[in-house]
Amino acid sequence: MRRSGIVQHTRDLGRHDHVCWSYDDRADIGLHVAEFLLDGLERGQRVRYVGYGNAEALTEAVLAVDGIGAALTDGAAEVTSLDAVGPGGAVIDARGQVRSYAAATDQALAAGYRGFRVATEATSLVRGPEQLTAFLHYEHLVDQYMAGHPFTALCAYDRTRLSEQVLEQLASVHPSTNLPGAGFRLHASARPGHSAQLSGEIDMFNRDVLVQVLDRVRPPAHGGRLVLDAADLTFIDHRGLIGLDAYARSRDTTLVLRTAFPGAARIADLLDLPGVRVEPVA
Repeated sequence: MRRSGIVQHTRDLGRHDHVCWSYDDRADIGLHVAEFLLDGLERGQRVRYVGYGNAEALTEAVLAVDGIGAALTDGAAEVTSLDAVGPGGAVIDARGQVRSYAAATDQALAAGYRGFRVATEATSLVRGPEQLTAFLHYEHLVDQYMAGHPFTALCAYDRTRLSEQVLEQLASVHPSTNLPGAGFRLHASARPGHSAQLSGEIDMFNRDVLVQVLDRVRPPAHGGRLVLDAADLTFIDHRGLIGLDAYARSRDTTLVLRTAFPGAARIADLLDLPGVRVEPVA
């Protein structure tokens, strides 16, 4: 079972959890990351901390929590600097990064660990529009992998360096976040045959954000249809459905919204939207 919603701390996350963690104190993020990694070690996972900057400084940031030092020594934990990979303005190779983490997960399992856990300080990877588009696509791809494999991830973002709009989009593509203002979630569905899972509320404040996120995430179609598992969608207004219709038609596909929210089907029937079909679920 995947966790979904607001999380208050970085401990007690399961083997398939994926959390967006925002912070405003650089001195504090090392402690949260260390606790997240230690929780993984206690669950028998191999763990890794990834970020830009000097490798020694990154290591020092997580040593404040007892147990991390020994794990670094015996190989159960590792720290990786992105400085050697490319500059902070680099655009992520979404599919290549997922393959890399899938290989690391396989290696951890082969070495006797129960899974793999990664904390990434990713602020520098989402500063520009092209970076953000690539990274949101990556977040969805890795979430799809995560839903079926023993891989857990925390993506940390410095909210003093990012706009509220960017933070909202980043939070929306994670099942869990510590940002209370994220009104909806769009992430991988554990149910076969679904392109993504959509939960929360779509209203006048975030309906445009949903379309922006869909444009950047690009959920895969199934049988020529974009099928959203929206069983946990609690509200969507007419403009939200109009936005979904415009998106579907721009992609030359049909968007199937499977939801228990009764208003969605009534509104879609009244509007006669060619790109959207609402299928009620119990």
